[in-house]
Amino acid sequence: MTQMRLEHDAFGAIEIPADRYWGAQTQRALGVFDVGHERFPVCLIRAFALQKLAAVRANARLGAIDTTIATLIEQAASELGDGQFDDHFPLTIWQTGSGTQTNMNVNEVIANRANELAGRPLGARSPVHPNDHVNCSQSSNDSFPTVMHIATALELRDRLLPALTTLRDELAAKAAEFADIVKIGRTHLMDAVPMTMGQAFDAFARQVDGGIARISGAQPRLQMLPQGGTAVGTGLNAPTGFDEAFCEELSGLTGIAFAPAQSKFESMGAHDSLVESSGALNTFAVSLLKIANDIRLLGSGPRCGLGELVIPHDGLTSSIMPGKRNPTIAEVVAQVAFQVIGNHATVTAAGASGTFELNVAKPVLIYNVLQSIRLLADGSRILAVGLIRAIEVDRRRLASNVANALLLATALNPVLGYDKVAQITRKAQADGSTPREAALALGLLSGEEYDRYVDPRAMAGLPD
Repeated sequence: MTQMRLEHDAFGAIEIPADRYWGAQTQRALGVFDVGHERFPVCLIRAFALQKLAAVRANARLGAIDTTIATLIEQAASELGDGQFDDHFPLTIWQTGSGTQTNMNVNEVIANRANELAGRPLGARSPVHPNDHVNCSQSSNDSFPTVMHIATALELRDRLLPALTTLRDELAAKAAEFADIVKIGRTHLMDAVPMTMGQAFDAFARQVDGGIARISGAQPRLQMLPQGGTAVGTGLNAPTGFDEAFCEELSGLTGIAFAPAQSKFESMGAHDSLVESSGALNTFAVSLLKIANDIRLLGSGPRCGLGELVIPHDGLTSSIMPGKRNPTIAEVVAQVAFQVIGNHATVTAAGASGTFELNVAKPVLIYNVLQSIRLLADGSRILAVGLIRAIEVDRRRLASNVANALLLATALNPVLGYDKVAQITRKAQADGSTPREAALALGLLSGEEYDRYVDPRAMAGLPD
């Protein structure tokens, strides 16, 4: 049987599991918000630790909190940031739209650990109080959105952008490796004119590079923080200069140049910068879906599909067809893209849920943003390392496709005109001949003339 302790807050006494560092407000919330199982990722809790650490240092600098208490809070917040209390955050994301319950959960865990460091039992609320000290100069209304920005900025910098850089570099390496391999391009899913496989992979690499630029371009707005606005944006109960001191401390802790938002009212009542970042994630998901689908279609086969790419074996196979090789990684990446696209719809609706001075959909908004970042990072990494790095081309299949492609005759337009070239392609299609054979049979060109005008490598932009 679980041992319990009795803790008191402004609303009276409540029982809490004796070994848990959360307090009365968290325990009450568990009884109120019995919805779902979705919890914030640990990166948000670590971001909260950074926020509380920067806040207590700023408060100490400004004389708003006793240095002895500040030292206890600093140590507790540092331990929280190190992951020592990850298991003490039982709430789901389904809570008050300001994120108040998770903010209080953090306050309580830090306060209880700080008091324990001072030799007091859990639940003592003295000498460190969760509201008076850990939450000093703050409100959930400015602290939670600040944490949203911190977590997003750190996850983009440390998780997503490195993964995208790896993917771009692997695609660029394949573009160089395949630079002289001629293939037939396709428009409307139908045969078109020659290009190279390198050009196809270069296009993929440039899509990823564009995604990196869009995501990086949203970062400056994420670095503008609402901390110091407190309840509605006026800064009530926060000492003068708290916002500046907070951002200085946080910047030192993270290596990111955070600064106070020019309008705390804007950054608490709306979350346009997070919607913007999610939009960049959504755009990259669209790019990733295109890349994954092209690769799995070009690799379809091996004998009855397009078969131009050779998908590396991942050791997995069919439950009924022995030896069958499937584009599993590409399929996972496609599903990641679907989820991120759906997440952005949620983020868009949540971002539009600001009423007057407060957006009240913060938890679901940041949950979806952080999930999108994690999925895109992981999906990009396995695509780069597990598929792109080892992918090969079937040169014989490509050479056969090029030799038989009807639209090679397009190069004859300036020589014969559109209508005569159409005669060549119609005849070749009708009798199964090559365009060269059809052109000679129609008496439109000699073999030497055809070969001079129709050069697949030159048509793909390759040098002689």
